[in-house]
Amino acid sequence: MVLKEVGSHIRLPIVIGLNEAQAIAIELDHIVPNRPMTHDLFRSFAAAFQYKVDHVLITDLSEGVFFSKIVCTKDGKTYEIDSRPSDAVAIAVRFNAQIYCVKKVLSEAGVEVVDEGEPESTVRPKRSRASSAKPKSGFSDFSLDKLNQMLEDALKKEDYEKAAKIRDELNRRQG
Repeated sequence: MVLKEVGSHIRLPIVIGLNEAQAIAIELDHIVPNRPMTHDLFRSFAAAFQYKVDHVLITDLSEGVFFSKIVCTKDGKTYEIDSRPSDAVAIAVRFNAQIYCVKKVLSEAGVEVVDEGEPESTVRPKRSRASSAKPKSGFSDFSLDKLNQMLEDALKKEDYEKAAKIRDELNRRQG
């Protein structure tokens, strides 16, 4: 996962697990799994008990391991929940919460990336460039009906990587 500092070319790369990356991508891509994932359960729990996720804060870096907190509020009280950054980000995207990083961590682990051709507002530029560079997705020979059926099957099997590829092909065809 690579986080971008607002208004600069600083990036914060954080290595995360496949499941956490999938949880983030599913929410960003608006894919609805048949059964709730762990981060969706957190969202449901928070809603049931009127907790609000205010923001996520990446707080520390020690021996290559990042630390973060999910900052929640309820009835005027603030609660900080210790979390891995990958889980914190997966929850932040579900609550549309801001993600912050302390300057110390950003200065230690941040990388300056200067690419004049990169649009400032792009959330995931590498993915969009890669998808436009690929003429074939592996699904280009299927009809729209078949693709929709395959998408439904992939979601039922919780094969979200395949579902995302099928969704990308459907989006590509719709312009």
